[in-house]
Amino acid sequence: MSPYQPSADWQYEIPTTGSKRLPPAARYVESLTHQGYGFEAAIADLVDNSIDAGARNVVISFLRDEDRLVSLLVVDDGCGMNDEALDTAMTVGGREGYAASALGHFGAGLKAASLSHADSLTVISRTKRSPSTGRRWLTARAQADFTCDVVDPRYCQDLVDRYDGIVEWHGTIVRWDRVRAFDTVTTGQADRFLNEAIEKLETHLGLHLHRFLAREGFNVDIVVEDVRTKEELDHRGVEPLDPFGYRVPGRAGYPRTYTAPIEGVGELALTAHIWPPKSPLVSFRGIGPLAERQGFYIYRNDRLVQAGGWNSTRSAEGHLALARIAIDLPTEPNDVFSLTVKKDGVTVTPAFARGLEQATNDAGHTFAAYLQEAETTYREAARRATEPQRKAVLPAGKGLDPRLKRTLRDELPELEGEDPITFRWDTLPSDVFFELDREEREVKLNKEYRQVFNGGRRGGLNDAPVVKSMLYLMVNEIFQKERVRAVHTDNVALWNSVLVTAARCELAR
Repeated sequence: MSPYQPSADWQYEIPTTGSKRLPPAARYVESLTHQGYGFEAAIADLVDNSIDAGARNVVISFLRDEDRLVSLLVVDDGCGMNDEALDTAMTVGGREGYAASALGHFGAGLKAASLSHADSLTVISRTKRSPSTGRRWLTARAQADFTCDVVDPRYCQDLVDRYDGIVEWHGTIVRWDRVRAFDTVTTGQADRFLNEAIEKLETHLGLHLHRFLAREGFNVDIVVEDVRTKEELDHRGVEPLDPFGYRVPGRAGYPRTYTAPIEGVGELALTAHIWPPKSPLVSFRGIGPLAERQGFYIYRNDRLVQAGGWNSTRSAEGHLALARIAIDLPTEPNDVFSLTVKKDGVTVTPAFARGLEQATNDAGHTFAAYLQEAETTYREAARRATEPQRKAVLPAGKGLDPRLKRTLRDELPELEGEDPITFRWDTLPSDVFFELDREEREVKLNKEYRQVFNGGRRGGLNDAPVVKSMLYLMVNEIFQKERVRAVHTDNVALWNSVLVTAARCELAR
């Protein structure tokens, strides 16, 4: 390039004299801790890495020491990493490229997600051909000079052995210590914190990973573990939460697929749905405010990266609450769609809006007409007589199968801000089938009769779903009362008499 000659003319190209490498300062790590990752989104980013590693089982474990939360682990049975791969994974932007089908994108998710919530990030991994190895980042050290600690290989193997039911020949453990949210939990509030945190995490993972969770052979479980005894204090399997999981569409002829010509992308399929009005399903009402959940549901490699919103093509309106449109992003790189670092949204160029204006289906039905029909469906339902309302109940808590809890939430409105009803087996007199602990809001079941419901199998935390669900419906109102009246006491005695006799009849068989 010829030397620049000073001139009053406008320079269309910036003249340069060379180049130099400017590596990031160690302070750059501090910016990773301020990416705005929500707790659930951060965990989801770690599960994305497990999926990319081919994991079939992922366990998210909250470690508890009495009333104190000490650590959080994400354990998977993916392909694992050797020393070299682990160094790359722990380097900011270390991945130079991803497979077209990968959920990872920028090479910063593990670090940014973790350091947004914990001051210590440890990753331990093993492959079929390499021993357990580990690295640790302490935020303070990393901010100073990018220093990453090498974990003692003996401890690496000890931790892998602790989770040998998941990590057998290969897998990875991500460990968070000094989790900032855990430090805010005051004395006596650990149960409440965990229940709220796990409920939100279940919903977030169930929604954003619903296509993976619906597949045979992929499981995500959330457990609470006693750090000393290794006992599971809670165990919930994450169920898929399909934002299009209605039983009957809100309008005949839907869903419909429209094709939008997008400049720079080509033809883009838009699968438009109209939800049935006034649906009680959690996948409609339980994933956030309806105004925020209308609009586009955008997927990248089957992972939901945007759950609602109109991407500036229009404003959210109450009468469009039934409109949801599924879009799968093209796998080829393009300049129209850009994924946010946190994978919680997509930015678009005006080319997308122009494509929507021209979108039609095979019958010539326009996308604009779809929006009109979604609005009409909503308005017609609003004019109809109000449907019978079921009485709100206390939420279902520990001891009930997650699928059962999901159905209960689908069918019954829950009282907000209330502690859940929990179930556990305990030693009770032989003539008592269950007791109610109103202060703890707990149903105690007589473990003498537990074998009746497990067919000789070892009981689990969420066993006996039939009897537990019946008791949940029977005693819910009693737990809601400030004072227990004589009629309630009599009902409990009656139910105990009948259930004890029934259980003894079953044992006699």
